[in-house]
Amino acid sequence: MSDSLGVVATGHPEVSAAAAEVLRAGGNAFDAALAAGFAAAVAEPMFTSLGGGGFLLARSADGQARVFDFFVDAPGRGDSMPRGESHFVPVTVRFPASEQVFHAGLGSVAVPGTLAGFLHVHRRLARLPLAALLAPALRLARDGVLLNAHQAYVQGLLEPIITLSAAGRAIYTPEGRGLRQGERLVNALLADFLEELPQQRGRDLYGGELAHAVARDMRAGQGLLTQADLAGYAVVEREPLACRYRGHGLLMNPQPSLGGPLIARTLSLLESRELGSRGSPQHLCALAAVMAEVERLRVPPAAGGTTHVSVCDAAGNAASLSLSNGEGSGYLVPGTGIMLNNMLGEDDLQGFHASPGERVGSMMSPTLVLAEDRVRLVLGSGGSKRIRSAIVQVLGGVLDFGAGLREAVEAPRIHWDGEVLQAEPGLASEALAALGHEWPLNTWDERNLYFGGVHAVDPGGEGAGDPRREGHCEVVD
Repeated sequence: MSDSLGVVATGHPEVSAAAAEVLRAGGNAFDAALAAGFAAAVAEPMFTSLGGGGFLLARSADGQARVFDFFVDAPGRGDSMPRGESHFVPVTVRFPASEQVFHAGLGSVAVPGTLAGFLHVHRRLARLPLAALLAPALRLARDGVLLNAHQAYVQGLLEPIITLSAAGRAIYTPEGRGLRQGERLVNALLADFLEELPQQRGRDLYGGELAHAVARDMRAGQGLLTQADLAGYAVVEREPLACRYRGHGLLMNPQPSLGGPLIARTLSLLESRELGSRGSPQHLCALAAVMAEVERLRVPPAAGGTTHVSVCDAAGNAASLSLSNGEGSGYLVPGTGIMLNNMLGEDDLQGFHASPGERVGSMMSPTLVLAEDRVRLVLGSGGSKRIRSAIVQVLGGVLDFGAGLREAVEAPRIHWDGEVLQAEPGLASEALAALGHEWPLNTWDERNLYFGGVHAVDPGGEGAGDPRREGHCEVVD
C-alpha cells in the first residue's frame, strides 16, 4: 500500500467516514469494518440492522483467514406453535423492470446475529475499545443522517414494511409521510442503545429484559422467535472456502452459505471457456450459459436487502463484511429503534423449512482475491439472488480482461433469474442480439440496485463503491 492508512469502500459516505475515523485513530481493518457495520445500521437501515445477520471474512497480515458466520438461525426452540399459523404480511417490491414478492410481519423473523457477531469479532480481532467503534454510529443516530437519493428511493420501495408498527412510523414517517431526499433520519432510541452497549455488551437483547419483551411480543403476535432462540444463539468461526481462478487464489464464504460455493462453480465453468473480447457476443453468451447452468444447482437462498464493507489497512489486514436485514420485518425491538429481520420472508421462504436453531442459508459471499499469498482484491455485494452474478462479473472484468477496479464495478451486467435474462443498459447491440437469440431477454432502461452493489478495494490504494447503490470509496490518509 502507499503512504495511506488504508482504503475502504462501502454503501454510504457516512459509513466510509466511520471506518476512516477509526483507522486514523489507530484502529486496524477489523476495527474499521466494525465501525462501518455499526454506522451502516444507522445510515443504511433498509439494508442492514443490528437485528439482522451477516458474515465477516477476515485475513490478518500474517496470512491467517477466518469467516465469522453471524447469519440468522431458524427460530422456534421450545415453541409448539405450528409454523403455518405464524404471522406474515406479503409485500410486492416493484423495481423499474421487474418485481419481487417478500413477506414481513412477526412470523418472518429469524434469530438475529449481527450484534452478537460484531461483539464477538471485537473480542477476537479489534484493537480499539468498543466505545470508540460505536462513536460514529452513535452520532449519526442522535444527530440524524441526511437521506441521499438512493436511501430515499429504497425507503419508498419498502414503506409498506417499515410503517407496519407505530415504532416504525415514528422513525421513518415522523410527519405522516415518507422522508424525502435531503431530509434527516433520526433514530434517538438506537442512539440510546448504542450508548449503553459498552456496559451491557448485548446481554439484554440475547438474555435480559429485551429478550423477554421480544419473546412476549412474538407469542402475542404469532411470531416464531423465542427467548430460548435468543439465549442459544452462537457465532460460528469457519475456514474460508478456497478455490483458484486465472492463477489467483480466492477465499469465500463456505457452506452452509450458498454464495461462495456457487461462485466457485461459476468460475470453474467459465475458466474452461473461450471468452473472446470483453462485452462481445462470445463473452456474454458464455457468461449467460454458465449462469443458467449454475442456477439449476441453486437451492433457495435468503437475504434480500444487503450491504457490504471492504477494508484494507496499511499493515496488510483485510476485512470483507456483508450484512443483511432482508427487507425488515416491520417489528422493532421495544425501546431500541432496532428493526428485526424478515429472513423467513424471502420470496422462496428458504429459512422457513429449517429446523429450530439451524443456520439459515445465504447468498452473501464476502470475497478475497490473493496473488502470491498477498491480498489483491477485497470485495462483496448486496443484491439477494444477484450477489453471485455481480461478484463474478466484477472478478471477470479484473482477472479475465485486466480492467481497473472502478471500470469493472461500473460495467453493465446481466443476470439469469431462472426464467429471463436481465440486462442492464450499455451493452453492445450485437451482443444483445446474440443473447436474445438464445434466451428470453429483458433489457433495462436504467442502471439499478437490482443488479447488486459491489464495493471493492485494492490494497494498492484503489477502490470502488458501486454507483447502483450510491457506493462510496475513501483512501484514508
